[in-house]
Amino acid sequence: MLSTTEKTGLRICSLVPENEARLKEAARILYEGFNECWPGSYPNLESAMEEVRASLGEGRISRVAVTPGGELWGWISAAVQYKGHVWELHPLVVKEQFRRQGIGRALVEDLARQVKERGGLTIWLGTDDETNMTSLGGVELFPGVLDHLTNIQNLHEHPFGFYQKVGFEIIGVMPDANGLGKPDIYMGMPVR
Repeated sequence: MLSTTEKTGLRICSLVPENEARLKEAARILYEGFNECWPGSYPNLESAMEEVRASLGEGRISRVAVTPGGELWGWISAAVQYKGHVWELHPLVVKEQFRRQGIGRALVEDLARQVKERGGLTIWLGTDDETNMTSLGGVELFPGVLDHLTNIQNLHEHPFGFYQKVGFEIIGVMPDANGLGKPDIYMGMPVR
């Protein structure tokens, strides 16, 4: 079976500061992609552009999925932590019309290779539930945080389901991280 990148001719490469048009394209898909379920994460294109530019700094990985014609379909970034043993994935976004086609998976798999080449052992991420997309959203998680976490349900296509499919598992939760009843779900994946 052919992978998404083989079927579409999509290639994954590093985002570079010299390509201003591609930086702007990454900022646009970040702004549009996060605005759906996490309004306020990037309230405008300028804030999304700041995130894109930050992804080009030292100790960062910034990769894009690009068509043969040069159109950007997805973007992923990660930052080194814990003396290089652990990397935080943030963010991952795929243009809406190209989701559920394996592009997110291809970006995560590429990131895992990049992290492994740099000596990393684990990738982690936080995926917020600010709009009650899971059974953890909109409820008081104390006491019994771990009981709630053990019984988590995906109510409205929360991204944690995607991340589980590509090899991550839930490793924790921070209740009220984004306000009362708005937790951050922590996930991790080994790359060794």
